[in-house]
Amino acid sequence: MKTIYERGLEAHKQWNGKIETKLKAPITNNEELSLAYTPGVAAACLAIKENKDLAYDLTWKNNTIAVISDGSAVLGLGNIGPEAAMPVMEGKSALFKSFGNVDAIPICLNTQDTEEIINIVKNLAPSFGGINLEDISAPRCIEIEERLIEELNIPVFHDDQHGTAIVVTAGLINALKLVNKKAEDITVVVSGTGAAGTSIIKMLLDLGVKDIFGFNSKGIVLREDQDSYNKYLSELALLTNTNNERLTLSEAMKRADVFIGVSAPNVVTKEMVASMKENAIVFPMANPEPEISYDLAKEAGAKVVGTGRSDFPNQINNVLAFPGLFRGALDARATKITNEMKMAAAVGLASLVSNEELSETYVIPSAFDPRVAVTVAREVKRVIKK
Repeated sequence: MKTIYERGLEAHKQWNGKIETKLKAPITNNEELSLAYTPGVAAACLAIKENKDLAYDLTWKNNTIAVISDGSAVLGLGNIGPEAAMPVMEGKSALFKSFGNVDAIPICLNTQDTEEIINIVKNLAPSFGGINLEDISAPRCIEIEERLIEELNIPVFHDDQHGTAIVVTAGLINALKLVNKKAEDITVVVSGTGAAGTSIIKMLLDLGVKDIFGFNSKGIVLREDQDSYNKYLSELALLTNTNNERLTLSEAMKRADVFIGVSAPNVVTKEMVASMKENAIVFPMANPEPEISYDLAKEAGAKVVGTGRSDFPNQINNVLAFPGLFRGALDARATKITNEMKMAAAVGLASLVSNEELSETYVIPSAFDPRVAVTVAREVKRVIKK
């Protein structure tokens, strides 16, 4: 039997690209041609010249975003460059269309220079209603996103950071409900303090979590080591490990109600999970191999386990967030994606699992639940219009 990789390559050869453009305006005779192009198009151009906001009414801007990458941090593959990243960006664009009916154009840049990327995206921005940054390495991705949010008047969203955080938060809301614990009372260990880990930690703090330990390949994050950190890790040092304790991962896990992993395979042992507090929640999400396998975590006594994989329960999948988030932002003509919008998306997503349905193997809805994007979009629009 052929592997998924062999079948995937064959499918891509057959597709010859996963997306395409299609006409909304008919062009079958001179009258239609004169309306869609010259001379009729001039009226639309002049109207937009007088009022740039009319681009949302007269062009594709109302429903089209750019999916932009430099190919420097493609999930599971690393720094593979722009050409090799294109199948992933096409795939992301296909997901936007399939799940949120958002038109998305993949753009892979032949540069990994932060300033150059920022300038390119700023110059592309007039053509789009939003920008989704994808698979750009940390910490550059954080600076790129921050600068673009500040300098553009359309939504800019780095999904690897915030999409992950939204879905993790939604899953945790329901998992805590299941084990009858409150966010403000729990201790969380986060393995991985790059872009995704940083966003997760900040969102958990917004949820009400007070006690968080962050770990990376060099150990625990703490204030006395700030001199060796970049500015983003220095910020985390002020937000986590409130007593500034130099703990090992094993020592921290003994205090933890929740483990969240966005780091590397097999950094968590069965013994670590067994040492956690009663009714432990474990979200090991490194891909394709998690920090600890689903089966081992369950054998160790974890009450709820969620991974990034589709072959186990509770898949923490970004596709649950980004299509609906952009759908809502475009519909409301938002100029930014705010923390309030992200939390609204998480709470809305969590609400799709009813109290009657909630179980150890069902704390997050399926990516194929047709209510997902609709609900996320509705909740995002609700907070925009407040």
